[in-house]
Amino acid sequence: MRGADTFTESPFTLHRLEVFVPGNHPLRPIRQMVNEALVLMDALFAGMYEADIKCGRPSIAPEKLLRAMLIQVFYSIRSERQLMEQVQYNLLYRWFIGLAMEDAVWVPTVFTKNRERLLEHNTVIELFNLVLQNAEAHGWLSGEHFSVDGSLIQAWASHKSFVRKDGSDDQGGGSFEGQTRSNETHESNTDVDARLYRKGKTASELRFMGHTLKGNRHGLIASAMVTRADGHAEREAAKVMIDNARQSLSDGKTAITLGADKGYDAQEFIEACLAMGVMPHVAQNTSGRRSAVPNAIARSEGCAVSQQKRKLIEQGFGWAKTVGEIRQVMVHGLQRVDQMFVLTMAAYNLTRMRTLGQVRLQGQSRD
Repeated sequence: MRGADTFTESPFTLHRLEVFVPGNHPLRPIRQMVNEALVLMDALFAGMYEADIKCGRPSIAPEKLLRAMLIQVFYSIRSERQLMEQVQYNLLYRWFIGLAMEDAVWVPTVFTKNRERLLEHNTVIELFNLVLQNAEAHGWLSGEHFSVDGSLIQAWASHKSFVRKDGSDDQGGGSFEGQTRSNETHESNTDVDARLYRKGKTASELRFMGHTLKGNRHGLIASAMVTRADGHAEREAAKVMIDNARQSLSDGKTAITLGADKGYDAQEFIEACLAMGVMPHVAQNTSGRRSAVPNAIARSEGCAVSQQKRKLIEQGFGWAKTVGEIRQVMVHGLQRVDQMFVLTMAAYNLTRMRTLGQVRLQGQSRD
């Protein structure tokens, strides 16, 4: 018997959003880990809104804001306007964020304004650190063996915005034929922190540079930061991140290794690592030059293992640029780009930790 093509909508429903999300959905363990971190951030949230507690309308709950920002990363949603549109009809998004079916979705400009407060108070960095603490508690983070690398991030600025700092107009009309442009004489009037930079065979673009420090045990990102793009940024950022990792260890005598590619083969970097008590497992660069990495280190078995593990760091950058949309950021300024990069790496860690948790459960079930 053929069914009738009718549409009968009930004036109300007794179903909860929880019912519409499959029990084995990959977002379920991620939401649990995120909520555990957000509970620990309650004091930070209270301090953020303490000044306006006696006046004004209630703002968007910071917990909902952070969960919404993570949804934007997980599902490659390019803008806040698209995010708000999709939250309107996507029950999965509503469930993850913490919005009931009848709750109104925020206006995009209101969402953006509230998000700025989170960035000002470094809540994204705190979330990243708490997710990392969770990973460390499960034994998923290596405290001794690391890899480091950097990757270019295209700024949300065009070549036409790259004009003289003194305000003079060379050619006009966006034509730069015959001009000599450099970061010393020119800057972007859209994003003053972006730098004109090229690496290898890539074309010169207005860019930032993202850096990550990866734990070799399970490929989790132990530290992430963004700098202006230049030829020394990778090594300088690496020194900061590995020094922080060294100081976080309770035992100052623990041997630490750092794997890196040929771009880090510089005398001052190798000496800085050794001074910090870090063994520099850096690939030797012998193309027309003498390597700064001692042969005793380069030919050791530990260095060979580090070089093999080092290549896994590209997985984080690849995920961030294809899923997280970090290939070209849609925010301006070094601080905002840095926080969006850190948020994306926190999201990457959450996906890795979800997988690691499933592997552990499967191993326990076989036992």
